[in-house]
Formats: sequence, structure tokens, C-alpha cells
Amino acid sequence: MSSTAPDVSSVARRARVAVSTVFLVNAVLYANLVPRLPEVKDRLDLTNAALGSAIAAMPFGALLAGLLAPVLIQRLGSAAVASFGLVALAAAVAAVPLAGSWAVLAVLFMVAGALDAIIDVAQNAHGFRVQRLYGRSIVNAFHGLWSVGAVLGGLLGSAAAGLGIPLRGHVATTSAVFAVVAVVAYRFLLRGPEDAERPDGRADEHDDPAPGTPPARRPLRAVTRSAVLMLAALGVLAACGAFVEDAGSSWGALYLRGEVGVGAAAAGLAFVALQLAMTVGRLTGDRVVDRFGQRRVARVGGVAIALGMGLALGLPSLATTLVGFVLAGLGVATLIPAAMHTADELPGLPAGVGLTVVSWLLRVGFLVSPMLVGLVADATSLRVALLGVVGAGVVVAVLGRVLLAGPSDHADLPPAPSGPAAPPL
Repeated sequence: MSSTAPDVSSVARRARVAVSTVFLVNAVLYANLVPRLPEVKDRLDLTNAALGSAIAAMPFGALLAGLLAPVLIQRLGSAAVASFGLVALAAAVAAVPLAGSWAVLAVLFMVAGALDAIIDVAQNAHGFRVQRLYGRSIVNAFHGLWSVGAVLGGLLGSAAAGLGIPLRGHVATTSAVFAVVAVVAYRFLLRGPEDAERPDGRADEHDDPAPGTPPARRPLRAVTRSAVLMLAALGVLAACGAFVEDAGSSWGALYLRGEVGVGAAAAGLAFVALQLAMTVGRLTGDRVVDRFGQRRVARVGGVAIALGMGLALGLPSLATTLVGFVLAGLGVATLIPAAMHTADELPGLPAGVGLTVVSWLLRVGFLVSPMLVGLVADATSLRVALLGVVGAGVVVAVLGRVLLAGPSDHADLPPAPSGPAAPPL
């Protein structure tokens, strides 16, 4: 399939805009609430620990419900799951200011986390459908727009708080508006079976579904050992990505304050540097992936992560730390989309299963990473603990060879039949 713009249909273009909108709305909904969480805490008279434990119900709910995504996608289609899942997420977020107790608040956060996990799989699955129509990489831009949405949501919440807009009215209004946007986006998403855009005809290889029913490509009991090994490798890559991202969000400020000795005003710059680099890397990553291939980009990114964080930890200063986190952010920018894409293209799996497993392992990485770094930091130092990020970069550089070379590549994946051999690397 040609990758030039004139060969892309108007249906594909509209679907691309719709998927971009879904990613943006997904980020905006919760980020819009974050600046007003202190008001939620004060209204319920919660301690910091109580609020933190309620928020921790989000990843717990995500891990519990995340594996249900393939079932919903196969029954309803990724378009409906993503769009109407956002409507449900908007309702859950809008209900947070109405919570009358810690228990209700925790349940709402758990529901929001569960919905977010399912939406995440569905929106990525649909993004890969659109990418197949384009015949070139476009999925990194979706993730870049998610980052933009997170910033937009945070700004909306901050502005509402600064203007003194009542919490309930603010969150209810924004949730309703973005829920409508999600429903409108649904009209322009792709219809038909989840495998309809695959060039190799795998949608019809094992199943003969009723018209309009999204088919499962293969029952789970037929999954080969090679596919399981590939999913494990991709899960490790996704977890490495989580480890790098968490280094900036959870530990960047503490490292600058405690190990480098900067003031409070500069301490947050490590997180800003990482997030800004990731956003730029995702918004420009599709062009880079099209030119060099996502496997090579990911492996070079692993080297950038290792060298950047090695510089930050080996020569601690504000300048070297910021350079290190910028390199780490650029290095990790396209890694998770690449791992998800390869998982989604694994033959012999029901629709959405590979993507779901990798997404679930990614969330495990985000859950485990701060605890692991904290334990090592308490036993030694934060500087030593963050050496794990250097190690994660090395793992990505080595293990990145299991990734598909490009957005339309299938040749180096194991075949769907039953052979037990490991996939060629």
C-alpha cells in the first residue's frame, strides 16, 4: 500500500481525526480533575494517606478489568468500546465531587481506572486499524496528542480553580462536553470486523462470523508457545518504558533536590524535561519511524536512555540531569506504541488479546516501578536506585530486536500454526 497522502481515503482521514480526538479526550477527562483534588480532600476531610490510597484504587481497578478488553472488543468492536467507554469514564469522573465518603471515592477511582484500561486497549486497537489503511506509522502522534490532552486538562482544571468555579459544576460541565465529543467521534471511526484492514486475510482464516460480528482470529487454547514468548518479551519492553517514565514523574524532583542539591524552584524541571521530550518525540516519531523503522528507532532509543541517565547519574548537576532526562524522554517516546503494535500484529491470537496483555503488563510496570526504586533507594541511595533506568535502556537496546521493523511489516513474526519453535529474531 502506498504511503503517499493522495492514496489515503477520506474515510481513513476522518477515522484518523476521530481516533486522535478519542486519545485527547481520554487524557483530558481525568487531568481536568487533578488540580481540584485538594478540594475533594478538604470536602471529605481526608488525610494525605487516605486520599493517596483512594487514588491508588485506579491502578488496582485497571489491573482487575484490563484483561476484559478483548471480550468487549470482540463483541462490540474497538470503536464502540473506546467512544462509549469514554462516556462512562466521563460519568465516573463527574461523580467524584459527589462522593460522600472515602469508600465511595475509592470505588469511583477504581471504576475510572478499570474504564481507562479498557479504553486504552480499544483506542490503540482502533488506531492500529487506521494505521493499516495508511500503510505508514501514525500511531505515535495519537500518543503525542494524549500528552497534549493531559496538559490541556490540567490547564482547564487549574483555570477553573483559579476562577473559583464550583467544583461540581466545573467537573460535570467538562465531563458532559467531552462525552459529547466522544460520541461525535464515534460516527467517524471505522466499522466492520477488527481484522478488516489486515492485508493477509487472517480475519477469515479460522472463523466465519455472522455479518457485522467482529471475529476472533483464533481461540486462546490454540495460542502457540512462540506467541506467548513474544508477548512476554513485549511485556518486558513495555515495563521498561514504564520504568523510564516513572523515573521522571516519581523521582526526578527528589533526585535534583537530594542528590544534586538544587532549590525547590528547579526541582520539578526533570519531570518537565522528560515529559516535554516525550511529547515532542511522539508528535515527530511517526516520520522518524517511517524513515528508519520502529525496531531501529526503539533500539537506538534504548541506547539514548542508557547514555542519558548514565550522564545524569555519573556527573550529577542540574544541566547534565536535564540533558539526561531529555535523552531518556526521546528514547522512550516511541517504545510503548511499538511494543503495542507488534503485539497487535501477532498471528494466532483473538482480536485485541496481544494488545491487552502488553497494556496490562505496562500497568504492572507502572505499579511496581516506584515501589522497587523506593526500596532500593532506602537500602542504598536514590542515585544507585536510578541505575535501574540505565539497565532498562540496555534491555530495550538488546530486546528491541523482537519488534516489527515497520508499521506494515509481518515477515519476522512466528506463523500462526502450531510449531513450538521460538520466533525468529
